[in-house]
Amino acid sequence: MPADFNWAIGGEAGDGIDSTGKIFAQALSRAGRHVFTSKDFASRIRGGYTSYKIRTAVSQVQSVVDRLDVLIALTQRTIDENLNELHEGSVIIYDGDRTTMQDVEIPDGMIGLDVPLKGLAEEAGGAIMRNVVALGAACAVGEFPIENLDSALEKRFGDKGRSIVENNMTAARKGRDYVEAEFDADFGYDLECTDENYVLLNGDEAIGMGAIAGGCRFYAGYPITPATAVMEYLTGRIERYGGHVVQAEDELSAINMALGAARAGARAMTATSGPGIDLMTETFGLVATSETPLVICNVMRSGPSTGMPTKQEQGDLNAMLYGGHGEVPRFVLAPTTIAECFHKTVEAFNLAEKYQIPVYLTADLSLAVTEQTYAPEEFDMDAVEINRGKVVDEDTVGEWQDEDGRFRPHALTDDGVSPRAFPGTEGGLHMSTGLEHDELGRRTEDTEMRVQQVDKRSRKVETAREREPFEPREFGDPDAETLVVSWGSNEGAMVEAMRLLEDEDVGVRFLSVPYVFPRPDLTEAVEAAEEVIVVECNATGQFANILEHDTLTRVTRLNKYDGVRFKADELAERIATALGHEAAEEEVTP
Repeated sequence: MPADFNWAIGGEAGDGIDSTGKIFAQALSRAGRHVFTSKDFASRIRGGYTSYKIRTAVSQVQSVVDRLDVLIALTQRTIDENLNELHEGSVIIYDGDRTTMQDVEIPDGMIGLDVPLKGLAEEAGGAIMRNVVALGAACAVGEFPIENLDSALEKRFGDKGRSIVENNMTAARKGRDYVEAEFDADFGYDLECTDENYVLLNGDEAIGMGAIAGGCRFYAGYPITPATAVMEYLTGRIERYGGHVVQAEDELSAINMALGAARAGARAMTATSGPGIDLMTETFGLVATSETPLVICNVMRSGPSTGMPTKQEQGDLNAMLYGGHGEVPRFVLAPTTIAECFHKTVEAFNLAEKYQIPVYLTADLSLAVTEQTYAPEEFDMDAVEINRGKVVDEDTVGEWQDEDGRFRPHALTDDGVSPRAFPGTEGGLHMSTGLEHDELGRRTEDTEMRVQQVDKRSRKVETAREREPFEPREFGDPDAETLVVSWGSNEGAMVEAMRLLEDEDVGVRFLSVPYVFPRPDLTEAVEAAEEVIVVECNATGQFANILEHDTLTRVTRLNKYDGVRFKADELAERIATALGHEAAEEEVTP
């Protein structure tokens, strides 16, 4: 019996795949099981293949793998798409009465369960509940107590009335009872429940949580996949803390609204994806030149242009590092896990205000839409520290005035950080402009002042390097001959891949980099390794290029750009192959 259990439902967009998967994921997490999910969906409202996969175990899981134990197939394509992940003994639940499944083909060695999902749903109160019937059938296969579905169904349908909740509970039990009565088989699965208490959330939700905890009080955004859920999470929540969400007419308006709020003294944020970053670039320069603290969240997707809006990629790194005319100081933070989405969002706001600089907070589709379980204490709101930087008040503003009593918002300082006065601060009246300016914020073309202001703004980055712990997250054997480096969302898959590699006697030191700029100096680690492999989801190896530039060392590039995230067993196999070893075992257990 495998230590982890892998389940999926697949069909067409519009078949309720996402809500069905979310219900089961919540039921599993509330039963004290760890959960890690993965979604595959087309950029259309109806039609096109879509699926929701869940990996669950009693210990932590951090990646999906190439194995499915139970598949709910609403179309023949669902089976075809997942054929390489099915194995001997895999259970396929389908409705043979459904038009698309009347001639279903069950692969050899696998178990097909023909369950009249629609008919049973109609008995429970309506055909719309057929997916819930399928969940009940899956509970029977996995020996998962059906009662664990009840609280998840309450959460999903509670606002629709008690009768709707009870009808769905009945539908689930009809699915369970049908499988137990019609199929006399021991499927080999027993989903153990525990008393542990977990929260289930995705990366966009964690970013929203971090924004509220970090003191964000204004958010402006324009809907764009896969960043929209950040705005959806904040709406209705940030207002409880005196904040506001504004849905702007486009991305240009969104960043300019956020800039205005930040100038007014609020912690402000916008979130978008690659196409929106393109549109925001001009204002990004204004943010930096006016020395306004602002957080811009970029939830990456496949590009360029419209690209593949619902597919994974890490292709925006160069745009965030170098985008914009002129030379613009900035920070780029890349959370490595869903939990880090929370913590790095808080940190992004602190860095923005401490150094009065724009901060890119970059996630990607894999982090955005993946749900994962964590212990509640992982998100300790009381432990959040807020640092608003060099803010002056009526008592200290005089230290930053010239001989005529005028406040100097762009004062030349050794650390590059000037004083900041919120509107209404007595003695702090000032202006700023996108034109080059002097210490008072007045436009200037004086050559000496131009050089001084450019150097001052650049010093912020060097000051941050000295003051902040911009270090990588390290895993594995620190003395291993093989060094693997990645940034952003690849961490979970790589950590689990290392366990497979250990089984093959392949030792690996792994550095996961959440700080892309300023970034840690990895020269010593690179020079100590016999082989350096860089893992990232893009075609050209954008981070690999940076690492080679920084360390003057050639690295091996392990890239993926087909729109699908890395999986643990896939990574282990590719790393083993790159090192000349036989492929690692495919099955992953926590």
